[in-house]
Formats: sequence, structure tokens, C-alpha cells
Amino acid sequence: METNMQLVPTVALRGLVVFPGMVLHFDAAREKSIAAIREAMETGDEVFLVTQLSTETEEPTFKDVYKIGVLSKVRQIIGIPESNNIRVIVEGICRATVKRGVEDDKCLYALVERKEEKGFAKNRAEYAEALVRKARELFDEYSKYTPKMSPDVMLRIIADEKPGAIADYIASVIAVPYTKKQTVLSELHPITRLEKMCEILTSEIQVMELEDKIAAKVEQAVDDNQREYYLREQIRALSEELDGVDGADEIETYKQKIASIEHISAKSREKLQREVSRLQKMGNGSPAESTVSRNYLDTVLSLPWDIETKDKLDLKNARRVLDSDHYGLDAVKDRIIELLAVRRLNPDIKGQIICLAGPPGVGKTSIAQSLAKAMGRNYARVSLGGIHDEAEIRGHRRTYIGSMPGRVMAAVSEAGSRNPLILFDEIDKLAADIKGDPASAMLEVLDPEQNKAFVDHFIEIPFDLSNVLFITTANDKNNIPAPLLDRMEVIDLYSYTAEEKFNIAKKHLAPKALVRHGIKKEQLKVADTAINELIASYTREAGVRNLEREINNICRKAALEIVKDEKYQKTVTAKDLKDLIGAPKYKEKIKLKDEVGVVNGLAWTAVGGEMLKVETVIMPGKGELILTGSLGDVMKESAKAAVSYIRSNAKKYGVTTDFEKTDIHIHVPEGAVPKDGPSAGVTISTSLLSALKGQKVNAHVAMTGEISLTGKVMPIGGLREKTMAAYKAGIKTVIIPKENEADLDDVVDVVKKNIEFIKVTKLDEVFKVALL
Repeated sequence: METNMQLVPTVALRGLVVFPGMVLHFDAAREKSIAAIREAMETGDEVFLVTQLSTETEEPTFKDVYKIGVLSKVRQIIGIPESNNIRVIVEGICRATVKRGVEDDKCLYALVERKEEKGFAKNRAEYAEALVRKARELFDEYSKYTPKMSPDVMLRIIADEKPGAIADYIASVIAVPYTKKQTVLSELHPITRLEKMCEILTSEIQVMELEDKIAAKVEQAVDDNQREYYLREQIRALSEELDGVDGADEIETYKQKIASIEHISAKSREKLQREVSRLQKMGNGSPAESTVSRNYLDTVLSLPWDIETKDKLDLKNARRVLDSDHYGLDAVKDRIIELLAVRRLNPDIKGQIICLAGPPGVGKTSIAQSLAKAMGRNYARVSLGGIHDEAEIRGHRRTYIGSMPGRVMAAVSEAGSRNPLILFDEIDKLAADIKGDPASAMLEVLDPEQNKAFVDHFIEIPFDLSNVLFITTANDKNNIPAPLLDRMEVIDLYSYTAEEKFNIAKKHLAPKALVRHGIKKEQLKVADTAINELIASYTREAGVRNLEREINNICRKAALEIVKDEKYQKTVTAKDLKDLIGAPKYKEKIKLKDEVGVVNGLAWTAVGGEMLKVETVIMPGKGELILTGSLGDVMKESAKAAVSYIRSNAKKYGVTTDFEKTDIHIHVPEGAVPKDGPSAGVTISTSLLSALKGQKVNAHVAMTGEISLTGKVMPIGGLREKTMAAYKAGIKTVIIPKENEADLDDVVDVVKKNIEFIKVTKLDEVFKVALL
């Protein structure tokens, strides 16, 4: 059943009104507001922004805010130097009304009802058009009294034809008290809303006309010299009011901060002092240049030059923290404990850079957060996905207003210490274009011999990054440039088994979901049967993100019922899932049927292992080889090698086909999905021989391995993920290259118990097992 009701984190705004379709930034200082914003950013959900009735209220409750606000998306969070406040960039999505408030110790939550934009009757279309024209005319007149108004604002109003959207946009850009803006926001009907906006504009225009008349009279009464003196004094007074100190105190403050920095070279200190002297000489005569200079000094001096946290190297406590936050991942946990042990013996060790590589949703990012918590280090995350500008890493040069440090120095500043743990997320998704190669810039950041004097283009003085503990994550380590990969120790994280997913859901995901949605344990319980059904029939992934989404979906349904009936209690079983979250999305097991020319192949992807069917058909023709299914160059070469091998050994295998008069069509289903890799040779060869001889292939056999033209089976990679895919598909036998026998140690125990592994060195051995 569809519903417009949802439970979302809530932020009460002081003197600020947000409108749908509006992008703006504001500073958040209250702990509950910061918690709500961070939760929305981390989960990707919406946050409810609603205006306070009074700006005097310091700790507002739902009695202190308006009933109508805006559901918004958090686009970016920026830390403010030397404070616990944050700067937030949000985008309004749609109106919503508060139905019920939930005041948690962490933050405010509200059950809200979405209010999508209403339409209006066709017989009012002409009136609406006339009203839109009137609103544009009034706004054009209003803009004449506000010369700072950007021309783009008027262009947007002209381009839009919707009365409600025009009213929202005008209300967001004009300077009127927040109470008047809230009046516009609270009106749900678009035509009535634009009528109110026209009334406000008319009133504002009348006031500004009167102000202009008064200003004209005053200006006539003051001569040029007096006016210049008055303006200068006004600028100086405003500057003092905004800065809190006069110019001399500001310069002295800068000098004291520079003198107090210990971990900085004499040359760097001298450069900062010259910058302060330059700012002092500017005075108020060059506002643009002085703004750039102040911004530079504020940024450099806000860096944690001398702030350093002390590492906690208690191995038992670290293990306890890691186990409490994550189930499984023993190899990763062991390597982290080893890292801490080495640091305990040698605290000055450098260059321990770990890359966590694995499919999405297996815990790469969260394990880094747990490590920071276990070590007592400050934590900062830098997302590298899609970055294609070198300046994003090294910083922008100070040649224009708006330049800023790179993401590395911004992360250090955000962390607030010179030895934080910085996570470089998705390092395999760095791009390159004419603006430079960010991967090359990362070489300096991750090289312990170079990063002890890392120079950001904006900062322009060396900063020691050698004490920073860098952790990186990647879905596919093959996409990381070789020189960059060489600087990191790769730890592979693999797909979770069904048993691991069950324990993760029961011990971590479900309890967290209950807390997040404000539900008590006795109000909602998720039975073991329901968890197993979610894993088997509603999700098919390497990690647990979709599993977490489905559990959150259940909690939202329960939250709605609890709001309706406070005595609501339920234990969700497998039978309840269809009514709560819909029909199952996947079949538990793939149906396996013996067929001619159809073979089960195993493939590795960045999101885990997959089982692919390879199909071959033979038909009269001109000796052509047809390859379909979006195959890459490597798989095409494997197919050609398989055909060449079978043709050269046709007599040996009893193949009597005249290849000159026969077309061979090899296809891998799901043609829209690109496929490539050096492990399809044995699969294609088996499929081809089966089709040529008319022999069926054992459907309970899957295989992986590359071949040579002499029929040798060569080793492959990703065996653990491939065997996991075979296990999930109900395969009983897997053929692997003999040279991969050592890799069986990495295969999950439950897979080894349920699958027979046959190690082969030649194609003849493969045919004996697979062909019936």
C-alpha cells in the first residue's frame, strides 16, 4: 500500500525558510541539528527542515515550529575551522506537514506527510496566466530597487510557467521577514500562493519607493566631502562589527598565531609573516585582494599544525571494538591487529597504507571507522569516485577568488589533528582528463618518502602527512594504476555467505534499524525465518546493503502502524514479508537442466561472483564464427582459440562436421551486460564440442579456466567469488585448473563441504566430467 507518510530526521531553522527546488547553505551549531544532518547524509535519506516560530528559542520542540516545512536532500557537509559547527548545502524537494514529533536524545524525528504540488482547474488557466504575468511585472519593478539582484533570477522566472514554482522562487530570493516567507510556504494551492506573493511584492515596492524618496532628500543635504567621510566611517564601523576586532587587533592576532606554531619550518613561518605584512599594507583600499589574503591566512592557521592525538594500542580492546562493529572479516581484523602490534613495538613506523578491495556493501568503509575508534584517532573520509581534476587532490592555486585547498588538506583540517586516519574511498574510480591525472597526484600523498613535506597548491607551504594513517577502498583493484597499487598493501574482502549475512542482519542491521526508526524491541521483532527469506528471495548481492534496505523498509511499515496504534506489537515471519514489502524478487535456486551446447561458466565481477550460461549452436553456412552477448576482446580471443583447438582435434573427438560449410554461433545471455576476462576458455570449448557432437552437458557442473591452443588448462583469478556463485546456484561439481589448487584454502568452508572440486590440466579431463 503506497503512503506519503515517512519518519525523517528533523532540523529546526532559526529565521530561515527553505523552499522546494531551492539550493542554499546554512551553518548548524546545535548538537541535535548536526546529528540529524549527518544521519541524512550517511543514509542518503531526506531531512525535514522546518522554521521556528521564534528566533529566541534555543532548544526548540515540535511546539516551537511551524506545521509545514520542506523535505530536503543534504548535498554537502563542510566543517568550520576552530568550531564544532558545520556548514550544510541542502536542496529542497517538496512540502510536508508534521503529523507527529519524536524527540530522541540524539536528534528530532518527525512523522511527516508529503504534500506534492497541486494542480488547478482548467477554467482558471487564463487567470493563472494573467497572475503569472502580473507577478513577473511586480518582480521586475522590485528588482529595480535591488541592484545586487542577479539577471539570472529574472531569466528563471521568465522561463517558468508554473504559478506555484514562481511564487516559491520569488519568495526565496527577496529580502523579507521569515514570517512572510513562511506564509508563502504554508499555502498549498499554487494560485492562492502566487496571489499572496503578489501582495507581498506590492507592499515591499511601496516601502522601497518611500525609502528612495527619503534617501534622495538626505543625499541632497550632504555635500560630497561629508558623504565620503560618512561612508568611510560606516564601512569601518561595519568591518569592526563583523570581524569583532579592528584592523590592528586582527593583524596582531595573525602574528601571534604564526609565532605559536611549533611544527613549521623557518622558511614557511617567514612566508606567512610576509603575507600578514602584505595584508596590513592593503588596508581597506583593496577589498577583493584583502579577502583573498584573509581567506588564505585563516585556512592555513586553522590547520592542526601542533594538535596530535595519542594512539590507543590495546590489542584486546581493539579486537573487542572490531568484533562489536563487524561480524566475520577475520582476515581484515587480524591484519589490523598486526598493524597495531607493530606500532606498539615501533611507534615511529611509516608507510603502512592498506587498500581494502572487495564488492560493495561488505564493510570496507565501516571497518576503517572502527579502526579509527579503536586507535583513538580522529577520522575523515575523502570520496575519490569520479574525480578527474588534479587540483581536487593538490588544491587550487591562489590566483582567483574562490580557490581552495585540495581534498587531502581539507580532510586533515576536518579531522582536527595532524595524525588522523583518512579514508580514501573508491580509489579505483579516479578518472583523468586534460585537467591532469589525480592518480599521479595520489602517488605523492601515499608515498611516505614524499608526503612528509606535502605541498598543497593553495597552502603553498609543506605539511607533514607522514603521521597520517591512510586507508583506501576499491571495488576492483585491477582498475588502480600499477604505480599507485604498488604503494599499498591490498587486503581482499569477499562476498558474504548466507550464514554470515544472517548473523550480520540479526546482530547488527536489525538492532540499528530499530534504533534509527525509534522503535522499541518489544514493538517489533524480525524472526529468523524472515531474515533467511530476505537473504534468499529478496536480495542477491555480495554485501548487505540491499538486505539493510529491506529491513529498513519493514521498520518504516511498522513505524506507521505504531503511530496509528501505540499498543502495536508484531513478530515478522517469512509469511508476512509478501504483505509488508511485496513479492520475492529472486528464485531461491536456479533450475538446472541438461542441454546440448549449454554450459555453466563462472565469472568474477566487481560486485562478486556470477554464474553465466554459454550457449553454442551449429547451422549450415559459410564457415563463419558468430559471437554475441557483448563479449570483450579477451573473451572473443578465447572463443577463437576454442574453435581452433576443436577443429585441429576434430578426428580425436569424433567430430565429422564440415567446418567450411558450417556456421558456429556462440552466445552468452544477458546481451546488454558487457562481459570480458581470461577464464572462459574451458566453458566455450565444452559448449562447442557438445554442440558439434550433439551430447548433453551435465547441468550440475560449472567450470572456469583459460586454455591454450594445445588444450592445456591455465590458471585464473577470483576463485573464491566464483565458487560462491556456484554454491548459490546449487552446483554440485566445479572444474578448476590444477594450478589453482592452492587457492582452495581461501574458499569458504560451507562451499567446500557442498561442492566437489575437480582439478584438471587438459581439456580432455574437462570433457570427461562435463559431457554426458
